[in-house]
Amino acid sequence: MKVHDVPDFRRRDLLKVTGVAAALSVIPLTARVATAADSQHVKIGIIGSGRVGSALGGVWAKAGHEVMFSSRHLDNDKKLAAAIGANARAGTPQEAAAFGQVLLFAVPYSAFPELIESLDDSFKGKVVINASNPFPQRDGEIANQAREKGAGLFDAQLLPGAHVVRAFNAVGAARMGSAHEDPGKIGMPIAGDDKKAIEVASRLVQEAGFEPVVVGGLDMGKYLMPGTPLAGEHTPEEVRSIAAILKP
Repeated sequence: MKVHDVPDFRRRDLLKVTGVAAALSVIPLTARVATAADSQHVKIGIIGSGRVGSALGGVWAKAGHEVMFSSRHLDNDKKLAAAIGANARAGTPQEAAAFGQVLLFAVPYSAFPELIESLDDSFKGKVVINASNPFPQRDGEIANQAREKGAGLFDAQLLPGAHVVRAFNAVGAARMGSAHEDPGKIGMPIAGDDKKAIEVASRLVQEAGFEPVVVGGLDMGKYLMPGTPLAGEHTPEEVRSIAAILKP
């Protein structure tokens, strides 16, 4: 019997394969896993599916990421996921935190203490994008504490072990679901201390239609909220200019 479609590996081909295997063997396993993950879509847990969370989750699902919406209203999240269709599902905040390789928080700041306690350690070691803003009139004392310390540094205190990035804080919610229609025109200031987390967040910011502008570490997070010079819609160049003035 004649066998078809069997590759004819000559000696030089075998040497090439052997060389590739040898090269891979000297690359740390963690580096190989990270490289593979970089080329794939990620699972995103959306905790808080209001105007910001629902809009961003919808855009990311259409970009090919798997998204799980969650809030205190599971029935509404199921309807939202069904409306978006492919790549979207719904669950509890605990399920979304466990599901996501990347987490987006878009909840009232006053919800954090109870919410974080309910999540146990599921956010540790993950990239956490916090789009939440502390408003004293709405959120009470925790908002005062966050503003006194600086929202970025306070986020890290609330979420120990997470790779926190502040983003989507200074642009109106109405833009979250539409910026991708005319991408790159609006600069999105982001702040974080972890290089890898910044890279992941920047990619998601771009997919949402904004131009990511890293304004500094989490200490600059105090400027990523309404009422600061970085609030509102600015071009990427304008964001860089404003951030340069704000930096100490």
